[in-house]
Amino acid sequence: MTPTARAEAIVGGNVRLASRLMRDLDDEMPGADETLAALYGHTGRAEIIGITGNPGAGKSTLTDRLITAWRAAGLRVGVVAIDPSSPFTGGAILGDRVRMQQHATDSGVFIRSLATRGLLGGLSRSTRDVVNVLEAMGFERILIETVGVGQDEVDVAHTAHTTVVLTVPGLGDGVQALKAGLLEIADLFVVNKADRPEADQVIRGLKLLLELEGGQRHGWTVPISPCVATDGTGLDTVVKLIDDHLAFLKTTGLFETRQRSRRRAELLDRVFVSLRREAEARVRAQGGAEALVDALLARTLDPATAARRLLDLDVRGDV
Repeated sequence: MTPTARAEAIVGGNVRLASRLMRDLDDEMPGADETLAALYGHTGRAEIIGITGNPGAGKSTLTDRLITAWRAAGLRVGVVAIDPSSPFTGGAILGDRVRMQQHATDSGVFIRSLATRGLLGGLSRSTRDVVNVLEAMGFERILIETVGVGQDEVDVAHTAHTTVVLTVPGLGDGVQALKAGLLEIADLFVVNKADRPEADQVIRGLKLLLELEGGQRHGWTVPISPCVATDGTGLDTVVKLIDDHLAFLKTTGLFETRQRSRRRAELLDRVFVSLRREAEARVRAQGGAEALVDALLARTLDPATAARRLLDLDVRGDV
């Protein structure tokens, strides 16, 4: 089957081929990029929501609740759940549907787990590719749930239109844990497990920090919404605030601005991938990498200079 034929089948609803393409994109298999290229004209139509925050904050529970709410509203929902990597296989160790079993048989929901494979930033290297496939399949809302590594989870803001930052009481100084990076990307703060006595303290701390920085992002006042995701308390407000933010983006023209940010990040991702592949090809070229490694061992070259020289080598491996 040609890439164009595969793309047409995926747009037409072939879930099996879509799943295989997502796997092949994650594994960087030959032919996957060509199929994605054939799909690209069908992308750009979904609203993308990122869910990030402290480890153990209840991101998966909130994701499950949001899926239920949006399905009740008639929306088709795609989910990209970023999981920790197995140290042995590099694969996602939590799995696609362990946490969201009730949606497994719903054709209006597609859940895909991806492994970080050691990448920082909270995302997998193929996250944006998988989001593109979900868009081409016609999913109207796409949720990206990050891995849960605290302060490093800021890359999601370059992919999502709306970024929800989740925190909970009982993590020591939960507000302090959010200061580096996550505070700056939040379009909405959700304080989960708000039935705990320390929740008011977390809310007050967030309000203070937002007031110190002005409390607004391009005219949007960042709200703080308490909820209890396990029983759904406060969820209606969270859903409404997400809808309100998406409407605000579209009214002000910022939706297109974020689309441009997303595509720019996609472009840079692809540049990095191309450079890595080129470097790997040169490492495999006989003589080139070994001579550079020898120079590093002898301390006649430093790693930065060796890396630049590797990229300057031709495939014969001359140093």
